[in-house]
Amino acid sequence: MGIIIAIVLFSVIVLFHELGHFVAARLNGIEVDEFALGMGPLLFSKEYKGTRYCIRALPIGGACMMGEDDEATGEEGNFHSKPVWARIMVIAAGPVFNFIMAFVLSVILTVMVGYDPPTVSEISQGSPAKEAGLQAGDRIVRMGNKKIHIFREISAYNQFHQGETVDVTYERGGERHTVTIKPAYDEELDYYLLGVGRGANQKAGFLTSLQYGAYEVKYWVCVTASGLKMLLTGRAGLDQMSGPVGIVNMVDDAYTSSVSYGFSVIAANMMNMAILLSANLGVMNLLPIPALDGGRLVFLILEAIRRKRVPPEKEGYVHFIGFALLMVLMVVVLYNDIRRLIL
Repeated sequence: MGIIIAIVLFSVIVLFHELGHFVAARLNGIEVDEFALGMGPLLFSKEYKGTRYCIRALPIGGACMMGEDDEATGEEGNFHSKPVWARIMVIAAGPVFNFIMAFVLSVILTVMVGYDPPTVSEISQGSPAKEAGLQAGDRIVRMGNKKIHIFREISAYNQFHQGETVDVTYERGGERHTVTIKPAYDEELDYYLLGVGRGANQKAGFLTSLQYGAYEVKYWVCVTASGLKMLLTGRAGLDQMSGPVGIVNMVDDAYTSSVSYGFSVIAANMMNMAILLSANLGVMNLLPIPALDGGRLVFLILEAIRRKRVPPEKEGYVHFIGFALLMVLMVVVLYNDIRRLIL
């Protein structure tokens, strides 16, 4: 059952991404030749108002195929016949819709389970936080140069800055104080710890849910960006990346661990996974990588600056190379996913 839920989640997230491109294209008068869910062999198709809607065999992607024939550039519904800012809007709409989806789900989840304020519930004896003078009830508002809004941001900061000394700003009795903390290494956990404990979630009304829904999306965007930074700086390896198989396994594990607690817990966990995946897809597609939305945006921004389009054959060549490299990366990630499952 968990595997089926994972496939449905991933399909809906990809579908919403492509819907962003579709809606923006239609708003700008661009013809959409095909709107597809999935990749590979065609299972079902139906044409409606000039667009062929398709379902394909492999639920690992999707497509919004617009009229981009360079030989038909002068035609009214052609993608390249539109102003550059309209084309930028169309390409950026996919990732933007992913962030919108993540935000809406975050608001719903916050209404359901509340939010985790960055308030310290307990301090471990002999911990760095205790030695620095932190007390239960203190509200942490900044770590280093990062503002803190939810408790998980404290844990995430420590995770991505293992062993690093950090200036921590907290509120107590309406006043702010700043202390310097050096995390302590725990040999049993093989992890550097601050020694602060998280309290229970707090209930949220509608306006508070909007606020903390935004913080939730920000949290996952920052976690994704920090993970990419670790990958680029060599602090994390390709063997730690997960692809579709790893995502399905992760969702299945989340489902299996929550099934005994009832439907509400399952729904909350699956919604949390959807938020993570949607925010992650939005960030990844904005990276300036050829063949992805971010790579296409780079060429469109260059066109806006130069007021002249980059030669189509050169742009196509760059995207082809980018696509080939992405396919190689997908094979490597797939191998890692399968190896982890076997081991």
